[in-house]
Amino acid sequence: MTHSKTHLWVRAEQRENEERVGLTHKGAAELVKAGLNVTVEESSVRAIGIDGYRDAGCEIAPENSWPDAPADAIIFGLKELPKDGTPLTHRHIMFGHAYKGQPAGQRLLARFKAGGGTLYDLEYLVDEAGRRVAAFGYWAGFAGAAVALRCWAAQQQGGICPPVATHPSADHMKDDLRAALDATGAERPNAIVIGALGRVGTGAADLCEAMGVQVTKWDMAETAHGGPFPEVLQHDLFLNCILARPGTPVFVPASAKTDARQLTVIGDIACDPDSDFSPIKVYDRTTTWDDPALRVHDDPVLDVTAIDNLPSMLPVESSEDYAGQLLPSLLTLPDLSAGVWGRAKAEFDKHVREV
Repeated sequence: MTHSKTHLWVRAEQRENEERVGLTHKGAAELVKAGLNVTVEESSVRAIGIDGYRDAGCEIAPENSWPDAPADAIIFGLKELPKDGTPLTHRHIMFGHAYKGQPAGQRLLARFKAGGGTLYDLEYLVDEAGRRVAAFGYWAGFAGAAVALRCWAAQQQGGICPPVATHPSADHMKDDLRAALDATGAERPNAIVIGALGRVGTGAADLCEAMGVQVTKWDMAETAHGGPFPEVLQHDLFLNCILARPGTPVFVPASAKTDARQLTVIGDIACDPDSDFSPIKVYDRTTTWDDPALRVHDDPVLDVTAIDNLPSMLPVESSEDYAGQLLPSLLTLPDLSAGVWGRAKAEFDKHVREV
């Protein structure tokens, strides 16, 4: 296969509060230079403007026109497609959230099966050692910790977390949060971060430390005994930065609602509440930008925040970071049978057979 036949179609995101993109102007120019045909849809929300893509040599297509893209185009987006049930005929690169038994994921796989398309799930683009080649983790952790602290600040004033929004920069987010914490007049809380050595946990801990919050950092060594983990309840905030998977221990049992505890805010940054393997058993659904906190107990108060597109709160930094990590793999798209793409296709084939 020659490079000129590989057509990457970058779609506009259709999810609310989603301004990120997985390809920057610089990356687009590199793909075009390498001989790929790149189409970028116009977008009314994308944090990175369209003109730079045009200047990079990309074709520009109308917003949300990807269903009519040529049959051989590889459709690239980040978050989920509209849930309209239509069969999916193209090859798609995206976060599918479809391989852990999630109900919405099963419906997505059924659409691929019906249309004969393929999902190259961004979460399952891995190197030979099984490590993800690109992840939004750092900025998810950073923003997730900020939302959890905002929840705590609201509690100090007798309320519940107000709506959250995008920030033009990480510095802007820190300044905004610092003002909210100072307004409470309270001593800073403490926090425990589980998964502290990973990308997500590093971002969460960095944000906490920037706010003067004392952080207990746990990773695999501290959780290897499998629980229970009474230490979690002895902190003001618990930030979960570990993805749910078979064998993940329970960090917050259902009994935590009424157990004696100092804990008042759970930030489930990994955010997989409808997985059987979720390590947090006091809630069962994600929260939203408009309603960031789910109050699961009143006395003593316990709020859970679990927003599943946290890096979108910092769309410029997170797009540039992720796109830089992903670009080397995008440059190998002309050979979908090998490397990260071959491994992702095998993962899809395994799961789609079970639908």
